[in-house]
Parts: sequence; C-alpha cells; structure tokens
Amino acid sequence: MEVLKTIAEVRQWNKEKKAAGQEIGFVPTMGYLHEGHLSLVEAASRENGAVIMSIFVNPLQFGPQEDYANYPRDFARDCLLAESAGVDAIFAPEVAEMYPKYPQLTTVEVQKVTSRLCGASRPGHFTGVTTVVSKLFNIVQPNRAYFGQKDYQQVQVIKQMAEDLNMPWEIKTVPIKREGDGLALSSRNVYLNPAERKQALALSQALLMCKELYAQGERKSIVLIEAMQQRIRQEAKARIDYVEISDCRTLEPVTELSAPVVVALAVRIGKTRLIDNTILEGGETCTEL
Repeated sequence: MEVLKTIAEVRQWNKEKKAAGQEIGFVPTMGYLHEGHLSLVEAASRENGAVIMSIFVNPLQFGPQEDYANYPRDFARDCLLAESAGVDAIFAPEVAEMYPKYPQLTTVEVQKVTSRLCGASRPGHFTGVTTVVSKLFNIVQPNRAYFGQKDYQQVQVIKQMAEDLNMPWEIKTVPIKREGDGLALSSRNVYLNPAERKQALALSQALLMCKELYAQGERKSIVLIEAMQQRIRQEAKARIDYVEISDCRTLEPVTELSAPVVVALAVRIGKTRLIDNTILEGGETCTEL
C-alpha cells in the first residue's frame, strides 16, 4: 500500500491506474478507522480495480467550540487496517497541502438540504464538508466514491452537490455498521466512558421502537417522534439535539408517513454528540434517491 502526501503524488497514482485500465474507488475519511469505514473499502474493492482512501481531519467542518484539536487520530493503526482491508493507496495530506492559503477564499455551499438537522445545529459545517469533498474529488478523480449511511444528511448534501455541479463521479451509500448491542459505529464513540456508552444505546433503541410502531401501523410523525424522545430522556446524560422524520431526498419534515422517509436523530451523551438514523418505507432504495 502506498502512502501519498501530496496532490501531485495522487494525480500521478491516478494516471498510472487509469493507464492500466483500472477504475478507481474512493473512500474519504477523517481516520481513526472502524468496521464502518472498512465496509466502505469492501464495497469499493468489489466494484473497482483500485481503491484509494483519504485520511484528513478537515478543519473547515469544525465549529469554534467543536473537537477538531481533540478528534481521535492514530495514523499508524489506520494504515494497518486500511491495508488489511484492501486499500491500495492512502492520501494523507497536511492542512497546508489542502489549504495553502487557509482559510481559503473559495468554498462550496449547498442550499436547502443543509438548513435542517445537523446543518441547523452546526452552522458552517456542511460548507466545510462540501468544500473539502469537492477538492478531494478534483484531486482523486475517482469513478466512484463511497459514504456511510450513518451520515445520511451528509450523503444527500454530497449527492446534491455532485448533481448540481455536473460531477461525473458515482456516489455510493453503504449501510450503517453497528456494534452487537446496536450502537452505530463512530470514531467519536471512543469519547464515551462505560456509563455513557451504556446510555448511548438509547439512540438505536429509540429508532428500533420507531420501526416497531411503524410496523404496527402508526403513521403520524408526532407520535413516533414523541415515543423516541421519551425513550432517550430516560437517560440522565442524554440531551436531545433533534429527533426528526424527513423526506428521504429533500430532508423536509413530514407529518404523515406515506413515502420513503429517514428517521434521524442527534443526541449528546455527556459531552459527546452522536448521530444515528433508520429508513422507513422503501428500504434500501431510499438511499439511492
């Protein structure tokens, strides 16, 4: 596995792979890899001749009071995991390589789908995401790029950006990976102490409760949302950011479930902000919208 530190090195790697007739799968990450990231690599390996992963903790998508400085990092461990999963190259640039004139003057901003959910509570976050992803796309020039469903809003924002800006890359969504007890895998799970880790199960349990009520015939969003909020509030350290049911594509709120929807929530357990989601009606096709 190659470790590439500069844009020029990535472009040369890309040139060689395409000259050999290989399609390129791209897995953008901020590192501190877990099984969720590796499931993206698995999907990319199945569908492409070569796989490149980026590991870059992007300062543009962190707010002033967020955890950029403390975000978990372990590059040596990440390299071992990536190579064992089948990654052919890692692009691991320094901030100065990605943003020579940081903060740069040009950004990419997607409207509407960024205004709610995480976009409402993290101003500027998605501008940071779309800016760095557009830069990475232009550098890597992949055939396909792979993102996890856990960051559902992020995936929809990136799909919207790619569509609006006529980007030729295929955007692929890979289902959420969970621990055996249901907790969605996240690099931020490492922040949780044992008591908080146990309370964090309220997120996946609330979503499971929602699915069960839906299966029993409940179609009113307010009823489903109240049931989930009640479950989460049973945990002493839980503070709800949002619990919402939205249209799969537009992310606009729905009051009566009659089409594919995403049930998304964000909750602080102690100082750690966690997100999770599930899809109702339409199954996997919802992630393809």
